[in-house]
Amino acid sequence: MKQTMTMIDNRDGKSYEFEIKEGTRGPSVVDISSFYPQTGMFTYDNGYTSTASCTSEITFIDGNKGELRYRGIPIEELANKHSYLDVCHLLLTSKLPTKEESLAFDLELRHRSFLHEGLINMFNSFPTNAHPMAALSSATASLSAFFYNHLEMKDDYEYQEMARRIVAKMPTIAALAYRHSIGASFIQPDISKSFTENFLYMMRAYPHNRMHIDPEGERVIKPIEIQALDTIFTLHADHEQNASTSTVRGVASTGAHPYVAISAGISALWGRAHGGANESVIKQLEMIGSVDRVDEFIARAKDPNDDFRLMGFGHRVYKNFDPRAKILKSLQDQLKDELNLDSNLMQIANKIEQIALSDEYFIKRKLYPNIDFYSGVILTALKIPTSMFTPIFVIGRTVGWITQWIEYKKSKGAKIARPRQLYVGK
Repeated sequence: MKQTMTMIDNRDGKSYEFEIKEGTRGPSVVDISSFYPQTGMFTYDNGYTSTASCTSEITFIDGNKGELRYRGIPIEELANKHSYLDVCHLLLTSKLPTKEESLAFDLELRHRSFLHEGLINMFNSFPTNAHPMAALSSATASLSAFFYNHLEMKDDYEYQEMARRIVAKMPTIAALAYRHSIGASFIQPDISKSFTENFLYMMRAYPHNRMHIDPEGERVIKPIEIQALDTIFTLHADHEQNASTSTVRGVASTGAHPYVAISAGISALWGRAHGGANESVIKQLEMIGSVDRVDEFIARAKDPNDDFRLMGFGHRVYKNFDPRAKILKSLQDQLKDELNLDSNLMQIANKIEQIALSDEYFIKRKLYPNIDFYSGVILTALKIPTSMFTPIFVIGRTVGWITQWIEYKKSKGAKIARPRQLYVGK
């Protein structure tokens, strides 16, 4: 039997019925697709805070419980027991790989990580001081010129080939964008290295001619660094219908090339209110400068007449501790011990965290440290340049975006995204 909700217009007493649909987890939804034809009105939901834009089987979030699941599996289990590539396989195929499938998937991505020489040459047109995110977005869009036949995919094999190609190439493009930004020569992928190790290698390695040297110098890549970055990739792999994912789905609804949709997602992610937030966290910690000044800035954050906002606290969805932040907090403590880290920034961050978790002002407003607070500190500890924080987010999130794109394309009755408005002009 259909469950319905009755809505009454108190102006004329007319009533309207709308079907209630149930999901497997989370709140029920009221299907208002017939609202305008029935009532002659639109609904108004600024920022879509109470609107479900699609049905999905990929990711589930319960913000009140602090719960995140990929394909039904808790993020804690995935982050602690599985590699990022296993998570990619789960998102793309709906199941974790067997040992044999894991090896085959890893090998496939290693061989798909190389870039067309024409795409590499395109970077010469960018200024050497260009932000890596600008080059990353442009280069990703350019992939549609090299793989233009993806507009007409007919079966799962073609969808998987398209998806695995973009997942494999994104670390290479990101590393190239970084090296170009510092005037260093491009390093080709090394298929003897794993996904995450290869990215660190392409960022740090000396070119064979040694004409351009990374100012940090080439460093040995430690297993703990690979593990830490792999975990960060896993935690960023997907996050339901956030701004960049909704952008990818919106572009998908127009029938555009999948890599163009991913490029649009990258551009959306760059904003400081979204993927750029971890970069803002570090800039703020640097501005605070010392542990002695933390109390001063905490007071400013609590002052209603001060525009200062403490970065890395609170979340649009999570009204409990972000489960990803809990995992990163544990990882940060591990890095501090294993890499003997006790930097000034980490000391400042630790004091801010201690105050926020015990101060009634933050507790009452549910302003818990979020993933951006910890990821920025961890990436700094790994000596990742600040300009690469958001590109690393992109690498992790690419698999989620392309999975969401495929789900949209395979959904029945999908329509072009076309929100309406409340007009208040002349």
